[in-house]
Amino acid sequence: MTKLSIRTGDKVHVLAGKDKGKEAKVLAVYPTRERVVLERVNLIKKATRPTQKNPKGGILEIEAPIHVSNVAIVCPKCSQPTRIGRKREEGTLVRVCKKCGNDID
Repeated sequence: MTKLSIRTGDKVHVLAGKDKGKEAKVLAVYPTRERVVLERVNLIKKATRPTQKNPKGGILEIEAPIHVSNVAIVCPKCSQPTRIGRKREEGTLVRVCKKCGNDID
């Protein structure tokens, strides 16, 4: 299984694709497929059949996964897209901003 530096709830900046330049929150992470689902980014239209939840059916807009290489985490301290470093503090690994050096966790 692949270890990703992006986790659910992180704020990320989209680097490539039709939504390039947007900032969004991570809703889901799929490490085996190396993909993330972002809030209101990479929306697709999906035709659905009528169900008990949605009796009319119709066309829904849902977020599709985007490859993890197309996003960069936004540091909460310096508010810039950055790469992630790892530092060991008291026996645990902590994610560190490569630009300002502050902890992300």
